Order: sequence, then C-alpha cells, then structure tokens
Amino acid sequence: MLVEDNPGYREVIELTLADAADLQLDAVCGTAEAALQVLQDAPGKPQIILLDINLPGMSGIAAITQIKQLSPETRIIMLTQSDYEADVVKAIQTGATGYLLKSASIEEIIQGIRTVANGGSSLDASVAKYIVDALYAPSSTAKVSIKLSSRELETLTLLSEGLSKKQIADQLGIGIHTVGDHVKQIYRKLNVPNAPAAVSKGFRSGILPKDSRSE
Repeated sequence: MLVEDNPGYREVIELTLADAADLQLDAVCGTAEAALQVLQDAPGKPQIILLDINLPGMSGIAAITQIKQLSPETRIIMLTQSDYEADVVKAIQTGATGYLLKSASIEEIIQGIRTVANGGSSLDASVAKYIVDALYAPSSTAKVSIKLSSRELETLTLLSEGLSKKQIADQLGIGIHTVGDHVKQIYRKLNVPNAPAAVSKGFRSGILPKDSRSE
C-alpha cells in the first residue's frame, strides 16, 4: 500500500512498482484516514505500507499505532521529504521498520522495500546517524532488569548487526520460524514494536555492549 497525497510523486511510485516483477501495489491512498479505512475493510492486509509523514489530516507518524493495531504483521516504511531528527526517531520508536527520503533514487527505494520484505530494516544513509545517536544516548531511567535467554541474546546481537531473520537462522543453524519465535519473545520482554527499537533498548539498557556495534 502507498499512502501519499502528492499526485505527481504517487504516479512515480506507482509506475516504478509496476516495473518490479516481485512487487505488487494493491492500494493507493491520499490520506492516513483513507488508508486506515482500507485496512479495516479489506480482507487481506498489505505486507508493506509506504507511508508519507506530512499528510492532510492525520500525520503519517500519528497513523503508525493505528495501522499496527489493524494489521500487526504489516511493516511500515516512511517515505517522506522530512529528514528532521525528531520525525526519524519518533517514527522508528513508534513502529516503522524503515525510513527513506523521497530524494532517494528509485533503485534505493526498491531495494529498501525488498530489504524490509525479507525481514530487515531500511534507513536512508543521511538519517541513519540519528538512530545511532538515539541508540547510544544515555537512558533517562535506571538500568532495567530484563532477562533474555542465551539464544534470545544471540538473536538480538545479530539483529543489531543488521541481519535478517533468514540470515540469523543460517548463522545459528536453526529454523526461520524458531528465529521468529525468539524475536517475538525479545519484543515482548523489551516491550518494543520492532527490531530497531529492540536494538535501541538493548544498548540503552546495557543488554548489548557498545562494542558489539558493527563498524
């Protein structure tokens, strides 16, 4: 699903996705409210939503929580002009899996969609530093007591290195469904909605050592 109010840019994305044999655009909406209505009424849910921030009416960031309530398995990629740090961090903390700028090339956008579809996260290089800064910002609360199993800790560490669920399964020698179960437990124990937020809380709480960050 594409949620974008600019007709010209909407057409660009529609034409781009039409040329990608492995991607199918099922719905296009000009407002967050319309997208929520489609999600509520449609029998099938989109695997990915490309979501603008600056929309008429409800903003894209404000819509994330409601989207996740209606379709928990749907992964959200913000596709926006805003490189404002607060927007980037808030979107990821609220539940977005990716953050791409409209200034990105068509190839970068398509690759970002495929990365998220395969279980990874996609961040525009120019805004990724905001997430890194958030990861290493001192926590405003005391170190939390969170107990992960050794396998869950291994999984979280590999998530922090940017690996997808399939790559984690291959590296640990376990099934991808088992990885999915570990990831769900990690999200539950850390009380977070997605992988970037889990990694952020892992660093901020001290579960993940800072020297485990990939260079």
